[in-house]
Parts: sequence; C-alpha cells; structure tokens
Amino acid sequence: MSLTSGKAVDVLRAAGEPSRLRILALLAHEELAVLELCRVLDQSQPRVSRHLKLLAEAGLVERFPDGAWVFYRLVATGDARRLTDEILRMVDPADDVLLRDIERLQAVRAERSAEADAYFARNAARWDEIRSLYVAEAAVEGAILKAAGPGPFKRLVDLGSGTGRMLTLLGPHAETAVGLDLSQQMLNIARAHVAEAGLERCELRHGDIFGTRLPGQSADLVVVHQVLHYLGDPGAAVREAGRLVAEGGRLIIVDFAPHHLEFLRELHQHRRLGFAEAEMERWVHEAGLAKIRATALPPARHDGLTVKIWTAERVRNPHRSAS
Repeated sequence: MSLTSGKAVDVLRAAGEPSRLRILALLAHEELAVLELCRVLDQSQPRVSRHLKLLAEAGLVERFPDGAWVFYRLVATGDARRLTDEILRMVDPADDVLLRDIERLQAVRAERSAEADAYFARNAARWDEIRSLYVAEAAVEGAILKAAGPGPFKRLVDLGSGTGRMLTLLGPHAETAVGLDLSQQMLNIARAHVAEAGLERCELRHGDIFGTRLPGQSADLVVVHQVLHYLGDPGAAVREAGRLVAEGGRLIIVDFAPHHLEFLRELHQHRRLGFAEAEMERWVHEAGLAKIRATALPPARHDGLTVKIWTAERVRNPHRSAS
C-alpha cells in the first residue's frame, strides 16, 4: 500500500522543518523521552512537544506514555517509515547541526550510564534482595525453568547477567554458558556465585547487550532477565538477543508488566515502567522469532509488580533439516 498524494504532502511537510528533521534523525538512534529531546535540541518543552505532536499526527513517530514520562520513537514499519528512512539517507551525516545533536545525545547517554553504573556499584552486594522486593522469586524461577524446558542446552547466553542468578539456575542444564554484563562489580559477584555452583564451563564477560560480538544463531537458550527496563533502546536489545538464537533455540525475556511505581525510576534507575504485550511481540517478531508465549505472575501484595515471562523460538528450516 502506498501513500496518497495528500498523505505524502503531510509527511513531507511534517519532516520538512529543521527542528523536526533533527528529531527524526535523533529518534533513528533510539527512543527518547521528551525532556531528553529538549536537552539535545536546547529548546523548551512546549516547543518540542509541538513538533512531536505534528510528527505523530503525520504518522512518522509513535508516542507512548510510561508512568510520568512520555517517550517517542520512529514508527516501525509502513510507507511513512520508508519515506522517513529515505529522507534521512538524503541528509549529509557530516552536517554540523546533526553532528552537534549526536554529541549532545552521547552526553545524555553518558550521564544516564554513569548514574546506572553508580547505582549498580552501590547496590551490587544486595542486588538479589532489591530485585525480590516485590516478587516471589521462587515462583519466578520455577516459571523460568518451566519456560526453558529440561535441556540439555549446548550453549546458554545470559545477557545482563547481574549477580549470575540465571547462570546458576540454568547453567547446570547447559554444556557451556556465557554471561555478559557492563558492571564489573556485578561480574565479580557473578564469578563467585558461578564458582560456588561448580559451573566450570561458564564464562563471564564484560560486554554490552547492544553489541555482544557473539556469533549469530550460536545459542540454543538466550536469557534476558530483568534488564530491558534499564535500557534506552529495549527493542534493539531484543533484536540482538534474537540474533543469537539458533534454529530450534529459545529466547526467554523476564521483565515487568506496565505499572506506575514511579519511585523505581527515581530511586532504582528504571527507565521504562514495564512493557505491554503488543510492544514486546513486535520486537520479538522483528528479531525473526516466532511461537511467542507470555506468562504473567501476579504479585503477592496489591501494590507490587506483575512479572511477565515471554518465550519465543527460532523455527527450524525444514528444508535445511531435510537436506
């Protein structure tokens, strides 16, 4: 389906303004909150919100509230997205204004990362205690074991391994395992836990979930446990996790259903307050996976958090298996 002439004019008019073009270029890198865009563009919130409203009305960006914050991202698919991509390809990447915007975006990311690093460093030793504040951890881990299946797994990859709990839970069923985390403090604790569990073929690496450098389709079980809500671009992290899943392999994502506990953002560095079904399903499909299933584990207390466990698989190629 193509854009009508009137819709094409609306799209081009929305994109054809300097500030709005800058916004589109920034959102091509990651989803951003309104106040973050204000900082990068050095413009007032009402002005930026007006630009975003016009872009949303033209179908170029998606708006989604998340607690007290509002995030924006480029639409994922469709003719409007294809036209946006084509417009951005025509813009000189060495443009001084866009380069300055990228520098400011990197500063925002660096500040975000520094705050997260400081938080994890302060709380590494009591991380499992903090994470279990609102969740019956035994029930969650039982559901994760059920979602993973009995194994054995040739290769387990745990992205954002934290203190290594998923490695010690699932590692006994895996021939080899790799855990990645950006926090050295977390890795040190994970190494101790892995050693205590006697997992000799488990490797801990300092690494970024957005660029793991691990071979594609190299793991038959990939786990992303309570990581996505800290990230600036959770969709990209899901795509990277999906890239690692081998044919017949499985991805397990554990995170929260949408909630309104704003203090988790203020005190515990949560960037997103949970994830909706449609959002997660779209990311998983974009990662090339299918057979998506979701399990909800309600909290023990009325003001707690519902934990969601999503599983998906990379379906085997019947022609390849038959050859």
